[in-house]
Amino acid sequence: MSLNNKLVLITGAARRVGRELALAIARSGGNVVIHFGQSQADAQSLSAEIEAMGRSAFLLQADLNDPKQVETLIPRALQHGPLFALINNAAIFESLSWQTSTLEDWNRHLMVNLTVPFLLSQAFARLLPQDETGRIINLLDWRALRPGADHLPYTISKSALAALTRSLAIAFAPRITVNGLALGAILPPIDGAVLPKMIEKIPAGRWAHLDEVSQALIFLLEGPSYITGEIINIDGGRHLV
Repeated sequence: MSLNNKLVLITGAARRVGRELALAIARSGGNVVIHFGQSQADAQSLSAEIEAMGRSAFLLQADLNDPKQVETLIPRALQHGPLFALINNAAIFESLSWQTSTLEDWNRHLMVNLTVPFLLSQAFARLLPQDETGRIINLLDWRALRPGADHLPYTISKSALAALTRSLAIAFAPRITVNGLALGAILPPIDGAVLPKMIEKIPAGRWAHLDEVSQALIFLLEGPSYITGEIINIDGGRHLV
């Protein structure tokens, strides 16, 4: 399988990991639909960088907290050509415990981290032509498979997304593969606070390199279609300890 001239939609693609995934697809010959919420300037910058590679990039703005806007994403993306893949990357990550989580916090995390991937996957499967195949990749977290008490709404929503990944892999087979990438220490916090304890429990003893995430993504996009329902941990072994 080659990504050459294939179109991929990435949610939350304007910044951080999403941006790197978009660039990796472009470097592999693919074209990208860049979804963004509020980061318009970053999305435009990313689009220009992709087009400088000779690839195509299309911008789609949508508030993922609004189900009506979410419902339009796949049809709007299809206006730019047939979609080969959907990457559910956008997420909310807030440090909340059971004591500090409100119902609003809970619903907001479930909406963006779980319901949106389901709605987009559902629309992707419904609108994929019967004679075509496709791929869905969900961005997870190593904590999704070992949920703890910290970041409670986030962790629970990602745990549910892991279950959804496996469920849809069965439901969408054989035309659509559904896999996940469970990330660990990929990028330092936005505020730049990097503490030694953040990596002290990682067997690999370091932060990931962004291209390691990209390599795994391209493998799932271009690799064997016989792989589905799989969740690959990119966490330096953190999920083992």
